[in-house]
Amino acid sequence: MGNDFPSMGSMPSCFWMKLKFWAMERACWALRFWGTEMERETLSAGVIVVRRTRDSWRYLLLRVYNYWDFPKGIVEPGEDPIQTGLREVEEETGLKDLKFSWGYDYRETPPYGPGKVARYYVGETRQIHVVLPVSPELGRPEHHAFRWMSYEEARRLLSPRVGPILDWAHVLITGEKPPNAS
Repeated sequence: MGNDFPSMGSMPSCFWMKLKFWAMERACWALRFWGTEMERETLSAGVIVVRRTRDSWRYLLLRVYNYWDFPKGIVEPGEDPIQTGLREVEEETGLKDLKFSWGYDYRETPPYGPGKVARYYVGETRQIHVVLPVSPELGRPEHHAFRWMSYEEARRLLSPRVGPILDWAHVLITGEKPPNAS
């Protein structure tokens, strides 16, 4: 009785490459499916800061080098993520009057970097003036620029990782489907 399976040497190399890719894909799925918050190395929390204008909502984005994002930072041990978001907004922008008019629901980005996840809440301000204070740790402002933007402007500048978070916030605030959603 012979073995009906081909020997490893007789299989084309593309077969083994496809098998490795399939195994890696399944392993990534398993990590996403069974992963828990305890397995995360780093949780950041931030706030999508919005301001109502006469005819629209404006979103506050901060820029570091060429990267635009919402105010956020690492959740310190023993700190609640919403407290982190409030602290980071004040430290990075000087805004202190945030109201969580839509509640404390949040959305998280997919993991990025080694085990990093960013959680975002939506907070409303009436303040227009934003400051970029000097960080005592860095000796300079943490961000290079800020801008109040329309949904469309913000969507163009945000990374693909953060874009869906803006879409969620836009629907939450306006009740409208984002223009770029299918």
